[in-house]
Amino acid sequence: MNISFEHSIALRYLTGAESRSDGKRFIRFVTAISISGVAVGVCALIISLAIVRGFASEIEAKIIGFGAQVQVESFRNAPIAEAGRTLRIIKQNSDVSLISPVIEEFILLRAGDDRSDGVSLSGVEALPEYLMAHLTEGGANLTELAHGNLPMVVGNSLARRLSLAPGDRVHAVSLRGNGSDGQISGIPRLKQYQIVGIYETSLADFDDTYVYAPLESARDLFRYGPDEVTRYDLTLSQSADPIEVAESIAGELEFPVMARSVYEIQRSLFSWIDLQKGIIPLVIGIIVIVAAFNIIGTLLMIILEKTAEIGIFASLGASRKSLQRIFLYLGLYIATVGIAAGEFIALVFSWAQLKYSIIPLPKEAYYMDAAPIEMSPTDFFVVALITLILCGLSSYLPARFAAKVQPVKAIHLQ
Repeated sequence: MNISFEHSIALRYLTGAESRSDGKRFIRFVTAISISGVAVGVCALIISLAIVRGFASEIEAKIIGFGAQVQVESFRNAPIAEAGRTLRIIKQNSDVSLISPVIEEFILLRAGDDRSDGVSLSGVEALPEYLMAHLTEGGANLTELAHGNLPMVVGNSLARRLSLAPGDRVHAVSLRGNGSDGQISGIPRLKQYQIVGIYETSLADFDDTYVYAPLESARDLFRYGPDEVTRYDLTLSQSADPIEVAESIAGELEFPVMARSVYEIQRSLFSWIDLQKGIIPLVIGIIVIVAAFNIIGTLLMIILEKTAEIGIFASLGASRKSLQRIFLYLGLYIATVGIAAGEFIALVFSWAQLKYSIIPLPKEAYYMDAAPIEMSPTDFFVVALITLILCGLSSYLPARFAAKVQPVKAIHLQ
């Protein structure tokens, strides 16, 4: 394959550019620094995008795992009366694939005379699939155990604090009175449960607070009527938008019952995720911009070092456009090598993080014990394209300067 004159010279400058002074390879060193700058910028930007996307996906999966994608509940923070009618309305929406009734109230959980804590007990028909996948001990069976014992699943943080293990018995104490107003009763109600499973999601606020028990046991403990639930958790089909489904269902419901998407319920947490998505890539992207501008200095040094050669090329008939293209191509070659190196390093690092979790995180602050990585081919393509454009633009000014070199003066400088 024939290579044009401009490409050939640009490649020679890239791979063999050396300073004339005492055989030092200063220009080659500066070129290597420029390539390294591009590589570091590209690598950092791709990794930051992968980590931010990983954070968003992990936290969203955790939150939805606890509360589903859409929740139908009462605006008055009271049980939904005539829940059967609400259920019929929900079933009319074709995007809803699973409806889970939930009875949820706060209780005092006692594991002994000196071990107790306030928690939120969720009465459910079955443990959510996400929590089943994150069990660390025991099982997820919420059907009644032998000898009439009632099962309960608790979070790992709560289990450590109360020294609980599968097989231990605890008492749930509720002061909720009769009726839909849920006022505190002077006579506490008590139920004994047996711990059958312990889950861990690294969402400290959830692992500390939420325990799960059979739906009917919660109905009896909290004195709910046979047609009352606290809320319905809705799981949607894969293509459905939770916000649109919530708005559609809400339009069919009567006050005080409402439907809210998980993004509205956990607005503050998702706002934090959106902030990371916007700020981190912008800040890290500055590295790419700086690396692109470094190419200007590198090309100017090469031009000054090769002024005599440029003059000879011009005297032999090379046009100004041809000389300009040499240094444009050189800038793009530097960018291409840097991009390839940066993307390779980012790929290796991402693989290592996924396999070995080389960047640990404090669970209390980040809701997970290692930095998550979610790679996207789009990130690799977009970062490469933007970097190439920036480097090409940065090469334009030195290339124009080289094209204006006067042949006679350049040769006399030799």
